[in-house]
Amino acid sequence: MAKQVEIKYTQLFIDNEFVDAVSGRKFSTINPANGEVIAEISEGDKADVDKAVDAAKRAFARNSKWRKMDPYDRGQLMHKLADLITRDLDYIATLETRDNGKTYASAVGDIEAGIACLRYYAGWCDKIQGNTIPTGDTYVTLTRREPIGVVGQIIPWNYPFLMLIWKWGPALATGCTLILKPAEQTPLTALYTAALAKEAGFPAGVINVIPGYGPTAGAAIAEHSEIHKVAFTGSTEVGHAIMAAAAKSNLKRVSLELGGKSPLVIFDDVDVKEAAEIAHDAIFVNHGQCCCAGSRTFVHSKIYDEFVKHAKQLALAKKVGDPFDSKIDQGPQIDQEQLNKIMDLINSGKQQGAVVEVGGNRIGETGYFVQPTIFSNVTDDMRIAKEEIFGPVQTILKFDTMDEVIERANRTNYGLASGIITKDINKALEFAQAIESGSVWVNCYDAITSQAPFGGFKQSGIGRELGEEGLNEYLEIKTISIKVTKNN
Repeated sequence: MAKQVEIKYTQLFIDNEFVDAVSGRKFSTINPANGEVIAEISEGDKADVDKAVDAAKRAFARNSKWRKMDPYDRGQLMHKLADLITRDLDYIATLETRDNGKTYASAVGDIEAGIACLRYYAGWCDKIQGNTIPTGDTYVTLTRREPIGVVGQIIPWNYPFLMLIWKWGPALATGCTLILKPAEQTPLTALYTAALAKEAGFPAGVINVIPGYGPTAGAAIAEHSEIHKVAFTGSTEVGHAIMAAAAKSNLKRVSLELGGKSPLVIFDDVDVKEAAEIAHDAIFVNHGQCCCAGSRTFVHSKIYDEFVKHAKQLALAKKVGDPFDSKIDQGPQIDQEQLNKIMDLINSGKQQGAVVEVGGNRIGETGYFVQPTIFSNVTDDMRIAKEEIFGPVQTILKFDTMDEVIERANRTNYGLASGIITKDINKALEFAQAIESGSVWVNCYDAITSQAPFGGFKQSGIGRELGEEGLNEYLEIKTISIKVTKNN
C-alpha cells in the first residue's frame, strides 16, 4: 500500500524563503494512483516570477557572494546538496512516487541518477576554461567563458526530480542563478530539493522555484526581458511557443528537449528473445512516459512473427498496480488528460486496422491505469506510428531492407533517439551514420549517462543537455585582446 509521508513544503521558494503566491491562489496536486488530492500548492504567475527574477538578479550582481565565490567552493556546495539528497533519498523517492505514480524502485533509480549527475557537474566548477589564441605579435588574445546570468528553467512531469537536476547541474556549475518552474502535476520534489539547497548553504536568490501553470508562470519566464536564457523540456508544441516568446522579448538563449517518435530497428541476425526484452524496456520504461522511448519497433520480416510472440509474453507478464508494491512493474499514468490521450490513440490503432496482441484497455475506474498494449501489423500511415503516445503502447512494424528502414525511420518531424539491434557491425555503423537522431543506441537502449550529451535533431529540440556540451548552454564566450607595446 501507498506509503504515507508528510508534505513539508507547498509554497513558492523565492530568495531562500517559502512564500505564498502574490495572488494567494493555490492548485491541487493529485495522486495518480487514486485521483485523490495530495496537497494544495501555491500557484505562481507573472508577479511571482518578477519577484524571483529580482532575487536572482541580486544573487548574480557583480559583487554578490555567489559571483565572488571560488569555483571550487561552488562545487563543494553542489556536493553538499548531493549529500543531503542522499540522506533523504527514501523521503524524496516516496514524494516522487506519490506525486508522479512511477514505481518506488524507479523513483529511487531516478534520485540516484540525479545525485550522480549533480556530482558530475560539481566537478566541472573549477574546470571551465578559456583559451589563448595566436593573433601575431601585436596582440595577446584570450577568451573567458562566463555565466550567462539569470536563467529560467521549465521541466516536465515524467521525471520531475531527474529533470530538475539536469537543469540545475550545469546552471549552478557555470555560476548562473535560476528560476525553475516544475510541472503543475508534480511540484513536490522540486520544492523539497529547494529546501535542501538552502540547507546546503546556497546564497539567497541563487535558486528559486515557482510552481504554476504553463500559460501563466511558464509564459512569464519565457517572456521575461531580464531572463537571459530559458531551458525547457516538454512537448514540441510548447517548445514552439517558448521560442516565439523568446524572440518577441529579448532574444534570450533557448535550449529545448522536446518530443520524439524514436525508431528501434531489429535485424534478423539477433537473439530474438533478447531483442524483444531490449525493445520491451525501450518502450515500457516509466509507463511509456519517456521522450526518447523506442516507440516505433521495426522488426525484420524474417523474425517478425517470432518477435511478436516474445513481445506479447513480456507484456502479459507485466504487473500493473500500486507503485509502492515491490511486485508491481507499472503504476498509473500521470493524470486524466494523459489517460484520455493514450486511450484515444489506442482506439485509433484499432480503427485503422492494427492488431491488438495484448491490452488495449484502461484498468479499473480508480486512478489512471492502462494495460500494457502491443499492436502488430502497424503501418507508417497510422496515427499510432506517427504521433507521440507517451504511454505503455508498443507498435511493431515490419521491414525488409536497410535502405527501406532508414528511409522510413527518418520520415518524421522528430529526431531525439534511435536504436539498432544486430550482430553485424557494418549494419550498425551504416545505420548510426544515416539515422537523423541525437542519440543512437546499438544493441541497447536508453544508455544515457551524465557524461554524454543528450538532445534532438529536427523538432525534437535545440541544444544539448548533459556532458560538457550541457555547460555551453549556460555560458557566454568573451574575447579579450591586449595590445602589446614594444620597447625599441
